[in-house]
Amino acid sequence: MVLQQPPRSIPVPALESGDRLTRAEFERRYAATPEKFKAELIEGIVYVASPVRAFHGVPHADLVTWLGVYRTATPGVSAADNTTARLDLDNEPQPDALLRIQIGGTSTISDDGYIEGAPELVAEIATSSATIDLGAKKNAYRRNGVQEYLVWQTFENRLSWFRLQAEEFVLIEPDAGGIIRSSTFPGLWLAVPALLDGSMMEMLNVLQLGIADGAHQAFIQELAGRS
Repeated sequence: MVLQQPPRSIPVPALESGDRLTRAEFERRYAATPEKFKAELIEGIVYVASPVRAFHGVPHADLVTWLGVYRTATPGVSAADNTTARLDLDNEPQPDALLRIQIGGTSTISDDGYIEGAPELVAEIATSSATIDLGAKKNAYRRNGVQEYLVWQTFENRLSWFRLQAEEFVLIEPDAGGIIRSSTFPGLWLAVPALLDGSMMEMLNVLQLGIADGAHQAFIQELAGRS
């Protein structure tokens, strides 16, 4: 009698930067990685993130706080931190932060819990990833219709706010008071010098002015009419 050996399972290859994969294969390998592992698929190429240092973590917390306060004051808008977005078959980034309109927006939540489509606003903290964030990833966001894209280069301490106009990302400059106002999310005001200086109270005070503005109130009413 010949005993048959059970078939040996083939281990799932680890994700490595530079791998060229389909989105389906990227997700298969990602599912087999340990938690706390971050990888993105940008234009069909895998990018594995480096360990997070304070240069990234501290500004990340400030940016998420700003967006979180706005989300709290704006029913119908959702914020997310480090959440995978399936943009298209070649792009599955994991933005540092994002805002999306829940009903009637440009993205949805899939049955398995992923964001499908382009969130209206994406923000990235760029330290060692600046070349990607301002290159291939920026182009992927533009092509998929992200309306506003923020990149905070922490080594240079510079914030770039891009707005989609005529299918191109246009750099938006702060006004005379150092403030940029979102066109997609009325009331989302950013005091850029306060952000770069780490003056969170000043930054949040300016945001509160935006939230109190009539345009924000009208936006809330418009979103409520969609539900």
